[in-house]
Amino acid sequence: MIRVLIVDDQALFRGGIRMLVESQPDMTCVGEAADGAQGVRLAEEQQPDVVLMDVRMPVLDGIGATARIVQARPASRVLVLTTFDLDEAAARAIRAGASGFILKDAEPELVLASIRTVHAGNEVVAASATRELFKAFGTQRRTAPAAFAALTDRERQIFGLAAKGLSNTEIARSEFVSEATVKTHVSRILTKLGLRDRVQLVVFAYEHGLTGEQR
Repeated sequence: MIRVLIVDDQALFRGGIRMLVESQPDMTCVGEAADGAQGVRLAEEQQPDVVLMDVRMPVLDGIGATARIVQARPASRVLVLTTFDLDEAAARAIRAGASGFILKDAEPELVLASIRTVHAGNEVVAASATRELFKAFGTQRRTAPAAFAALTDRERQIFGLAAKGLSNTEIARSEFVSEATVKTHVSRILTKLGLRDRVQLVVFAYEHGLTGEQR
């Protein structure tokens, strides 16, 4: 059973999402919050698997709430709800630890599929879309940490391709290896760098100026 927490300041929207979630045999809604601060408290109490998070809310916005929830409970996946597909607030929320974002007017089937996807440990927004998001709004560059230097040459090659938004299939085709091999490399890279998923890998690459140097 996937435990879902809904954080949005619009009661009607929350109610609609709750009905959608409760209609599924593998999901349950463990709570609703009208602002980010309340969302953080409920996340601590209910320990949800997935948090549907609005970005623009009173008291504490979704960016701050996402950062607090991810830090306190890494197992909880945050899925950002946004009005615009290229949204600076969504970019900031992803940087704060969200596993992706979906538009508020998305079809119900997409919302449900997105919840299941992040619950399975995968990102919702393709890495290529994340790359475009960060190209649009930029980010402050920082020096790469020592952990990056610890990557093998092969892992750096895979890192560079993943940072460009290539899928495992595309990387496998480019490097003449199996998808299973690529998946293993990506998993090791994420572990070494302390990242949650491929979306966070793209964020890491942009934050440290590593988006084009690895090939």
